[in-house]
Amino acid sequence: MTLFKQISLALAVAMSGTVAAAETVLIHGEAGPNRGARADALQWFADQLTERSDGDIKVDIQWGGALFKANAAVQSIGDGVADMGSVIAVYYPQEMVGYGIADLPLNNPDAWVGMRATDDLMRSSPEIQAQLKEQGLVYIGTWTTSQVNIGCKGAAIRTADDIAGLKVRGVGAYGKVFGEMDANMVNMSIYDAYQGLDTGLIDCSQGYSYAVAALKQAEVMDSYTILNWGQVGGLGIFMNEFTYDSLSDEQKAIVNQTGADMADEFGRMINAANDKAIASMKEAGVEVIELPAEERAKLVEKGQKFVGQWAETAQTVGLPGPELLEQYQALIAKYTEERDTKGYPWERTTN
Repeated sequence: MTLFKQISLALAVAMSGTVAAAETVLIHGEAGPNRGARADALQWFADQLTERSDGDIKVDIQWGGALFKANAAVQSIGDGVADMGSVIAVYYPQEMVGYGIADLPLNNPDAWVGMRATDDLMRSSPEIQAQLKEQGLVYIGTWTTSQVNIGCKGAAIRTADDIAGLKVRGVGAYGKVFGEMDANMVNMSIYDAYQGLDTGLIDCSQGYSYAVAALKQAEVMDSYTILNWGQVGGLGIFMNEFTYDSLSDEQKAIVNQTGADMADEFGRMINAANDKAIASMKEAGVEVIELPAEERAKLVEKGQKFVGQWAETAQTVGLPGPELLEQYQALIAKYTEERDTKGYPWERTTN
C-alpha cells in the first residue's frame, strides 16, 4: 500500500471516530535481487527507519523488479508507482545528469570517499535539487558500485590494449572508454550479464566485485581484472515528491539522516564484501589480475574526454556543469583527506 493510500485510510478511520495507531508504510521498488551487499544496505536502511521512528515508519521492499525494471525507475517513482525506489543514473543520461557526476572516471576508486562526496553534493546543490523536483523526485541517499573492474570468459585483460576486439558489456563513461579502446560494445543490463557470458553473447562485462558475487557471475568467468580506476556512484534511493511532502517534519528528518548515514554503513559493508568476493573468485579458479599503473593511466587519459562531455550535457539542461564538477572534485579531496587522517568511520575509536 502506498503512502497516499495509507493517508486516505487514516483519514477514513479518523472520520469514523475509530482510534488507531499511526503508521506510515513506504513501498520501495528495487530491480536487484534480495542478496548481496547493496541488498543488505537497503534492508539496513529500511530497518533503521523503523527503529529510529519507534515503529512509525515501515518499508515494504519489492525486490527483483516486481514493480518496475531498472530502466523504468525514474518515471515509475515520479508517477507514484512506488513511494520510493532505487535509481541507476546511467540509464537516464538526461533526466539524472546531475547525479551522473558520480559516474565519471575521476580516478577515485574509493567507495566511501565517493559516496560521501556524492551525498554531500546532492544535498547541497540547489540546482540539482530543482532538476529532481521537475521530475517529481527527492534525493534520499546513495550507494556505489564501488570500483569498476572487468570480468571475462575466454579472455583476459592484462593491458589496456587487450580490450580491443572483445565483445564488452559496459555502461556510462567507463563503457565509452572501452569503446574508445576498440571494444565491440553490447547494450546489456548487469542482471543479464551472466547469461551473456555463458552463451558467448559477450566476452567481458564491466563489473563490481560484490555484484559479481551477488549475481553469481564468477561461475561463468575465467578472469577478473582489477582496474583501480574509478566507480559508478550514481546509484541510490529517491522518493516520490508527493510522498516526501506528505511526511511530517520529524519523519523527513529521520529519512534524510538515515539516508545520509547509509554511506558509512554501506562503505563498511562494501569493503568487506569486495574482499570476500575477490577471495571467493580465487578459490573458484578465476584468475584475478591487477592492471599495472601505466596501463590504468591509458584508461584515465581516455576518460577525460567524457568528463568534459558531462559538463557540456549538464549545461544543456540548465545545470552549471563546470562549477558542479569543481565542487565535486573538492569534496572528493575533502573526504580523501578525512579518510587519510582519521581512517574510515567504522575503524575509528572513541575515548
